[in-house]
This record gives sequence, C-alpha cells and structure tokens, in this order.
Amino acid sequence: MAKAFASQGDLTEKTITFDEVGRDLWAFTAEGDPNSGIIIGDDSVMVVEAQATPRLAEKVIERVRSVTDKPISHLVLTHYHAVRVLGASAYGVDQIIMSEAARGMVAERGQEDWDSEVQRFPRLFEGHESIPGLTWPTTTFSDSMTVYLGQRRVDIKHIGRAHTAGDAVVHVRDENVMFTGDIVEDHSACYCGDGYFGDWGGTLDAINAYDVDAIAPGRGGALIGKDAVERAIESTRDFVDSTYRPAARVAARGGSLKEAWDAVRDSCDPKFKDYAIYEHCLPFNVARAYDEARGIAHPRIWTAARDLEMWEALQG
Repeated sequence: MAKAFASQGDLTEKTITFDEVGRDLWAFTAEGDPNSGIIIGDDSVMVVEAQATPRLAEKVIERVRSVTDKPISHLVLTHYHAVRVLGASAYGVDQIIMSEAARGMVAERGQEDWDSEVQRFPRLFEGHESIPGLTWPTTTFSDSMTVYLGQRRVDIKHIGRAHTAGDAVVHVRDENVMFTGDIVEDHSACYCGDGYFGDWGGTLDAINAYDVDAIAPGRGGALIGKDAVERAIESTRDFVDSTYRPAARVAARGGSLKEAWDAVRDSCDPKFKDYAIYEHCLPFNVARAYDEARGIAHPRIWTAARDLEMWEALQG
C-alpha cells in the first residue's frame, strides 16, 4: 500500500484538553481524537460519548473526578460507531441512551463496525480485550427526550441524518450549550463513510437554528462563542459539500470510483489536507459519496475485508 492503512501509522499519544464550555459543562478533547462531554447536574453527572475502550473511558472519568465527586448516572451516545461507544462499561451507569435509529445500527452492523474500527485505529483500541461486548442502550427515543439531572434540564434530539442514520444532539438549555457528536467537527475531517450527504446540510441548519453560545463538537477543540460556532458549522458544511459534489459529477457521467477519488482530492486537498484524520477518512468518504450519487441511499456495511479492498483500490 502507498500509505499506512487508515490510522495504523498514527501511534502518537494525543494531548488531552478539558475545557469548560458553560457552567458545569465540559468538553474532553484530544487533538482530533474522539471527544466526550460532561454535564454536571444537581446530584449526578451525564457523560456524552463513551470512548473506544474502558481504558480510554477511565481518562474521561479521571477528568470528571477533577471537577466533581457526584456519581455518573447517565451515558448518552450520539450515534453508533465502535470508536465512540465500546468504552461504556467503565462508567457503570444504569442509563445508556441512544436514538432508536442508532440502536438499529448496533443491530445491523455492530460487530462488523467493531472489527473494522479496531483495524483502523490500533492506538485508540489498545486494551480492547477488556471490552465486554457490544454496547446496547437501555433507553431509546425516536424523536426527542428530556432528562432532568435534578433541576438541570437536558434535551436529547434525533435532529436529522448526517454523520449516520441515528445522529442525536444534546442541548443544555440553561447555558445554551450543545454537544453535537460528529455532525459538527472543528479542524478535523468529517468521517462520511456511513453518512447521508443529501441530509447533512439540513441537519446543520437545524443546529444553527438553536443559536447556541457554545458547541462541544465530535472532534476538534471546544467552540466557545457564536463566532466560533458559526465558523465550525460552515467549515463542516464546506467539507461535506466539497466531498460530495465532485464525486457526484463523476458518477453522473458514469466515471469510476478512482476518478471520483481524484476529483475529490482536487476539491478537498487545498482546503482540508492539514485537518486531523483527513487521509484516514478520505477513501471512505469518497466511496460513500460515489455510492450515494449512484442511488445507494443506505450506506453499505464496512467490514475489515471491505476496508482493505477499498483502500488498496484507491491508494495502492
């Protein structure tokens, strides 16, 4: 292969940051690795995103304990990807919340995604032997639900398809702060391999309509202030559009996947090549954009074998 597969060459431990994005609201970030969020209520804590393994989840728990001794009572998973959810067992919570559509992804492709992502992200999955099994929610919702952490209200909404079929956002009204999962990224490539390009822009519009004061994105640094929020939303929109449009033009004239790859590189490299996990994401993004443009509405399941076959076809 011309390049190390996915993130197999990325073995450098990332520097963790822990930023307060509102009163008793925190963003756990790590230089483009998957983020987590912390919501401290009156008598307990909600964590947003579990991390890939119990080992990485312990790093989140350590940061929680640096700011509160309240018990962790709820875990919200904004979508299903193994790298986001398989650390759930470390939290010991009774309530694991997902949208019903996200739970459907666990049922449809949970093990395949796990096998695929362990191969893609060896550093993040160090200690994966401690994962007890697939993470299943205890509670699901079809459109929205509200959790009260004492008097603190937390609204969770399946706001629209974008990064996956099951994307949810978490909105804390009293501080007007949102945890968006991978619908919004900052200086990090969007992973679109299970995405819905045609819906993503509308979902960003729905987030924009909240007019929030801060966002904890799926990857990248905390976005504090309306200017930072607007910039990241529009950068995410540009990334998604700049990926899909050239692939769709190639598909419309009957061109090949490799031609779509070249066209997307021409479009995206000048703007995004320095983004975190850009080279990792690009082949999966092109493959999904090309599929969607040819009428494959539901993302095909990635397997460890399909990953390598596609990578070799585009990178080899």
